[in-house]
Amino acid sequence: MSVTTSRSILSEGNAAALAALRAALGGDSSVSTRELDRMALAVDASHYLHAPDAVMRAKSPTDVGVAMRVAAEMGWPLTFRGGGTSLSGQALSEGLTVDVRRHFRGMEILDGGLRVRVQPGLTIAQVNGALARHGRKLGPDPASSIACTIGGMIANNSSGMTCGTTANAYRTIDSMTIALPSGTVVDTASPQADDILRTHEPTLVEVLERLRDTLRGDKYRADIERRYAIKNTMGYGINSFLDFDTPAKILEHLMIGSEGTLGFVAEAVFNTVPVPKRTATGLLMFDSLDAATEALPKLVYSGADVVELIDAASIRAMGPDASSVLPKGFNVDQHASLLVEYQAMDDEGIAEHIATGEATFEQLDGLSTPPEMTNEASRRAQMWVMRNGLYTKIMRSRPKGTMALLEDIAVPMEQLGGVCTELQVLFDKHNYDGAVIFGHAKNGNIHFLVTEDFAGPESLNRYDQFTEDMVELVLREQGTLKAEHGTGRIMSPFVHRQYGDDLYQAMVDVKNACDPKRILNPGTIITDDPQLHLKHIKPTDPVRQIIDDCVECGYCEPVCPSQHVTTTPRQRIVIQRAIAACEATGAYDLAERLKEQEVYDVVQTCAVDGMCLTACPVKINTGDLIRAKRRETQNETLDKGWKVAAEHWDMVLRGASLGMTTTHALPTTPLRGALGLARKALSEDIVPTLTSELPGGGKVRKPQTVPNPDAIFMPACVGTMFGTEHACGTGVGGAVRELAAYAGLRLSTPAGVQELCCGTPWKSKGLAKGYEVMKDKLTSWIIQHTHHGRIPLVCDNVSCTEGIIVALKNAGVEGITVMDATEWVATYVAPVLPPLAKARKAAVHPTCSSTHLGVNDALMMLAGLVADEAIIPDGWRCCAFAGDRGLLHEELTATATHDEARSVKHLDADLFLSCNRTCELGMTRTTGHTYVHVLEELAARVADRAGTR
Repeated sequence: MSVTTSRSILSEGNAAALAALRAALGGDSSVSTRELDRMALAVDASHYLHAPDAVMRAKSPTDVGVAMRVAAEMGWPLTFRGGGTSLSGQALSEGLTVDVRRHFRGMEILDGGLRVRVQPGLTIAQVNGALARHGRKLGPDPASSIACTIGGMIANNSSGMTCGTTANAYRTIDSMTIALPSGTVVDTASPQADDILRTHEPTLVEVLERLRDTLRGDKYRADIERRYAIKNTMGYGINSFLDFDTPAKILEHLMIGSEGTLGFVAEAVFNTVPVPKRTATGLLMFDSLDAATEALPKLVYSGADVVELIDAASIRAMGPDASSVLPKGFNVDQHASLLVEYQAMDDEGIAEHIATGEATFEQLDGLSTPPEMTNEASRRAQMWVMRNGLYTKIMRSRPKGTMALLEDIAVPMEQLGGVCTELQVLFDKHNYDGAVIFGHAKNGNIHFLVTEDFAGPESLNRYDQFTEDMVELVLREQGTLKAEHGTGRIMSPFVHRQYGDDLYQAMVDVKNACDPKRILNPGTIITDDPQLHLKHIKPTDPVRQIIDDCVECGYCEPVCPSQHVTTTPRQRIVIQRAIAACEATGAYDLAERLKEQEVYDVVQTCAVDGMCLTACPVKINTGDLIRAKRRETQNETLDKGWKVAAEHWDMVLRGASLGMTTTHALPTTPLRGALGLARKALSEDIVPTLTSELPGGGKVRKPQTVPNPDAIFMPACVGTMFGTEHACGTGVGGAVRELAAYAGLRLSTPAGVQELCCGTPWKSKGLAKGYEVMKDKLTSWIIQHTHHGRIPLVCDNVSCTEGIIVALKNAGVEGITVMDATEWVATYVAPVLPPLAKARKAAVHPTCSSTHLGVNDALMMLAGLVADEAIIPDGWRCCAFAGDRGLLHEELTATATHDEARSVKHLDADLFLSCNRTCELGMTRTTGHTYVHVLEELAARVADRAGTR
């Protein structure tokens, strides 16, 4: 038995099928066989890898229908791809991968939030963000909600911590529009849905009605009811035949959990659930795992909405995160924890739950510490550190070169303790040191994780034998091998064993009736290969220290500015691993092609905004990877030129300001044409393009020293490069000084400021020589004038504030307080301001830097001083203007801001505010509304109130 991979060698693909698909689409460019595109979608969050023959970025349901028809005609495997958070390997393709995320992001709130119509490309978190203003949310609440798409939620019948079997996708679906491989499209909400199926799919209807009548008989009913009384996503949801009568409704519910093997769900309508307004969380530490599981029935019957189990190995693997929650000095031995939560809609309800919960806690045996229950938000958040992102936190501590295998089972809740004990016996038997158990204990649903290196036959045999033992254990206890992660290739060889001949045959009949050519996601759910779960395993060799902790979970993707134009952070990492694997196996030509293709897709269009860091449970900043690659491949002449610029920055800034003023006065079209020729002749990553919203140059910075200042003020050089036309007339630098003067605070800008920059332009571009020059100039100036930190430093553009903090850190300088002007004004000026005349509504654009620095609350507070209502629009993310990325690659900012701009269009706002000049320019370009710094607007209104303007 051998480990097979497909990373180092890409197949030639199905040329005939490709030609047929392109012909059917009229030569549409949405189909790609380029190596980078194929490798980028060759992985999901599982331990499998399979590169497709081609990738199709479907733009409409019609495109999907054409692809399914051609695939059926040509016998070409086809797999739909959404978020790819799958831990079971069901998002991989053997032929054509159809990406239904990029162009399927529509949403409509219905009935005041009671229902929502969604397309498959939106994530659960995005939909819940829009529903929040109505006090509603989707029922399913998987831990991957930030990245799990609606398509994936449907495909896997996702559940989570609270929804159990009552509010999952199966129970909350209202209707859906289904496209079958034959080309039939049916909206299950239509009164004609059954007639359409009878007319166009008579064989399918015959199968559905025959199975309905058969499975409702005494021979099968009780068995099916038992199997689906617990969380169960193994195989198809044949409980649909018991729960629903008509072919359309049965088919609709069979689609839930079908993992893209029966058809395509073009859109779905869900019934939503209320968001609890009051919550209390309890943390219980037990002497042992047995003691924790023995407590489950009492806690569940007390009405707990959440009961999460965390074993000792999980707690230890969390390291410092756990020590911040547990009692000081607590040493974890064989302990286990239960995180318990009660929810209610009002104070009276939560008080009743707390009383019940505390009374229940007193009845429990085996507690190691006094139980704790709180509804205080900060402490609750601290407790949830014990559980949130646990999978990836554990993965971070795995041995180098190993892959984590996360299984997902459920048994009747009363039997969970015994199963956990026997699992630990299996861990020891197969030498899986460090294996962990955690999960949704309320539902008898646990996850267990082991690490394997798959270095050769020995490790694969161990994994195979462990799997066999685990399957025998779970099925003996009348459990399911998959509770919420979907069947996937990891468990499809065991579906027959779990259900027996008759029920498995019913599933085969469903598959054959919907997809008679078996072209949709073959191998997932139904397979004839008993060893499928042992094939196409990912390599696990370390590549770069920056990225080696990545588990390819995909959490980073929804916050990435370039996700809908080129690649995502996960895909950037996947490409690095693919290149390394190619070089390790001698596929040097393929490695070189990937390197050529990654220049634009991976390197140039990364905004290095670091927002991936905010979403990554193991805190990987893919921007660090890209900066390293830029530095390694940087042109020596360019590096030297930017070093000279760093040495004479005042002169460069004056020239840039004059240049912007000159070009601002010129006709845009001829200028863009000239720059376009220069971009082609030199480089599109060096020569910028200019657009009509760009202003003229700003005022040159000048020293303004005062004795005994309250802070040292460093206006950002971006204010010199890009002026402002705001009514305050002074730019943000002047606005900060005016606000300080109103509050009686003294700001001093010492000599030498003209030559300074935060250093971000050099660092982001990988210009090491120039960055060292500017970093040294900057840190010396700051140390001198803040008197080694006795006086704080304030900067007026938040990305520059972040750049200053990073520069000081890189220089090894500590003890200096650096504050962004928004935070400084919110803290020291806002409390003394008089009531101001306010606009009606403001659209506010936080930035990546304001998010990293934690000053968004200050930004929103200041926005609330100038507008009655301050709103962050739906679809907000980093604008990707990224200093100069928006000037070099307009398409990057356009796609990054697309969703937010659409929301702004319907917001009917009077003001458009942010806290960084280049971000303001990017949002102005994309929305057509003029964005200004919140402090400029605040200063203008203060001046109007005081009658000084």
